[in-house]
Amino acid sequence: MTNIKTAESESVDVNAGAEVDLVKSSTAESGDNTNDGSVLMQGNLILARLRTNIARVFIGQTALVDDVLVALLARGHVLIEGVPGLGKTLLVQTLAQSISAQFKRVQFTPDLMPADITGHSMFDRKDEQFKIRKGPAFTNFLLADEINRAPAKTQAALLEVMQERAITIEGRSLPTPSPFMVLATQNPIEHEGTYPLPEAQLDRFMMKLFVDYPNHEDEIALTRLASGQATGTASVDAVLTSQELLELQNVCAAFVVDDALIDYAVRLSQATREHSQLFYGAGPRASIALVSCARARAMIEGRDFVLPDDIKSVARPVLRHRVRLNPAAEIGGLTIDSLLDQILNTVETPKL
Repeated sequence: MTNIKTAESESVDVNAGAEVDLVKSSTAESGDNTNDGSVLMQGNLILARLRTNIARVFIGQTALVDDVLVALLARGHVLIEGVPGLGKTLLVQTLAQSISAQFKRVQFTPDLMPADITGHSMFDRKDEQFKIRKGPAFTNFLLADEINRAPAKTQAALLEVMQERAITIEGRSLPTPSPFMVLATQNPIEHEGTYPLPEAQLDRFMMKLFVDYPNHEDEIALTRLASGQATGTASVDAVLTSQELLELQNVCAAFVVDDALIDYAVRLSQATREHSQLFYGAGPRASIALVSCARARAMIEGRDFVLPDDIKSVARPVLRHRVRLNPAAEIGGLTIDSLLDQILNTVETPKL
């Protein structure tokens, strides 16, 4: 009988089973999930280094960078939408290089096949057995560039790995390295040659972010930098290891969230399902993402506790791709973000 073998040359998860010292130090003595001040301060210093490092190459767009870091700390995936030439790819490359992690890029095109992303089995004539050749999805940071240039069948190749962080090839479930994050870029849907992402695919992304043109001062700085020296990520140094990132993610996940805030997140998601101008609303994944992202936002702000404003600040990027306007609302010129603003103003905010 023919055996199936995984190619040894492919990447493996070097972090599997690693102890998370930050989490152990913050919970060993207290016996609960409360993080002490030294751990939080250490995490803030690491995040500050990371933000400064990215800003050396990716000029401006600080709100976008912070939102990407929120999703990173919350172990989520990000969909970034914007017209070509605004630095979406540069941001992802800089982030991966700053963390000293594996980075792979897949350029989505109409003829891209699912196996080009996940991998496939192939027969080795020398050994007379099938071997599994891992695709570019086996990495820490996967850039799905212009994801809406490929048809739905190819886009669906990411469904399993984004949810399970593993890929099934020839009946074998192969885990991806840890940490793992998909950052996808897409052009506005009205651009020629684009395919809309299916609802199941969109729901796998924790946040959908928009990148816009830089302001006048940032564009001057960008032009000066680009015209005066070599650009790209060659000058970016690693300021964070994959292990340190895993520790930060675990510390963030240990933040205690008040039950009233969890109830608030659920009520926001439910409000999208009941709104008369929405064709469909957000599912339970949205409620989970709101709480996870709120924890990460609190950590970036230097707190180990979550406030209602943390949920409000992440509500638009968490919800905007999980809902759809009905035809009457679209004809009336409404936007999803304006409708989400209405919901945020209507749903009662808890008083802690």
